[in-house]
Amino acid sequence: MNEAPGTPGDGDRGEKTDEMKADIAPLIQKISERRDDLDLRISALTDRPVTTVAVTKGHPFEVALAAREAGFANLGENYAQELVAKSKRFSELGLEEPIWHFVGRLQSNKVRQLAGLVGVWQSLDRSSVIQEVAKRASGARVLIQVDLAGLGGRGGCRPEDAPALVDEALGAGLEVEGLMGVGPPGDPEDARNSFAWLASEADSLGLPEVSMGMSGDLEVAIEEGSSLLRIGTALVGPRPARQ
Repeated sequence: MNEAPGTPGDGDRGEKTDEMKADIAPLIQKISERRDDLDLRISALTDRPVTTVAVTKGHPFEVALAAREAGFANLGENYAQELVAKSKRFSELGLEEPIWHFVGRLQSNKVRQLAGLVGVWQSLDRSSVIQEVAKRASGARVLIQVDLAGLGGRGGCRPEDAPALVDEALGAGLEVEGLMGVGPPGDPEDARNSFAWLASEADSLGLPEVSMGMSGDLEVAIEEGSSLLRIGTALVGPRPARQ
């Protein structure tokens, strides 16, 4: 089939992709070195399998591509618009997409545009969102987010509500893989008790995954049983200021 006038063919697309990868080669190298350092930190604490989700929220597409090229199969985003835009760029460049984890507070009206793109929905925390994901992404892989800090605006259900939400999600046909939580701000040790509770609760519910631990508290999270880390700054650097 002939390409339409002005439409780049596979060759042009491949050249553009190669040029972009060459331009970000130093960033790929830097993230790779940080990945190696992180792997050493993890292995010093546990021999359990621990998956790292590289969180690229607030960063341009080139950072997401660099993280993918550095070996991260799982990328995390907090905002629907950013995830959709980055996913589109991977597709336009003919690149294999990462497994996208949606890790931010999820609004029901954003589910439709994310369905078909998100591989793991980590932040389901209320009935309306569970039902919308079940409607738009039947059988999706999900985690129930629990509020570990008691701070408004961060998302998460009350700890006592977690079992009921797990049951609801399972009843709606979703694949509930585990629980997710964000530790309280401040000293990482302040998160230890809540992390220990989250891991224990996941175990009591028969759920294999516990998503807890970010750049500032990952050691405590691993020690308390995390199987999924959500790491941004320690891998891809600080986020640029939002325009």
